[in-house]
Amino acid sequence: MTGYGDTTVWLIILVLALGTYGLRWSFLGALGNRPLPVWAQRLLRYTAVGVLPAIVAPLVVWPAATHGQPDPARMIAAMVALAVGLVTRNVLAAIVSGMAALYLALYFIA
Repeated sequence: MTGYGDTTVWLIILVLALGTYGLRWSFLGALGNRPLPVWAQRLLRYTAVGVLPAIVAPLVVWPAATHGQPDPARMIAAMVALAVGLVTRNVLAAIVSGMAALYLALYFIA
C-alpha cells in the first residue's frame, strides 16, 4: 500500500526510535543529575504554552472535517476560547468555553 518494503519500514521505525531515545536521553541521562541553568528553566516554562496552540491551530485553520477549508464555526470557537483564556487565565475554562462555542456555532450555523 505505501510502496515501501518491510525492511524499509522497519529501518524507518528503528531510526525514529533511536532519535526519540537520543532526545530523551540528552535531557534525562546527560543532564538528569545536574541542575538546569536558570535561562533554560525560564524557557522550559513556556513549553506547554507553545505546544497547545501548535496542536490546535491546524485544526482551526485547516480542519479535516471541512476538507481543509476554513470554517466559521471553528474560527468563532477559537476566538471565544482565546478571549476566555485571556480574561480568566484558566486553561480549562478556555477549553470548555471553546468546546461549547463550537457546539453552539455548528448547531446554529449549519
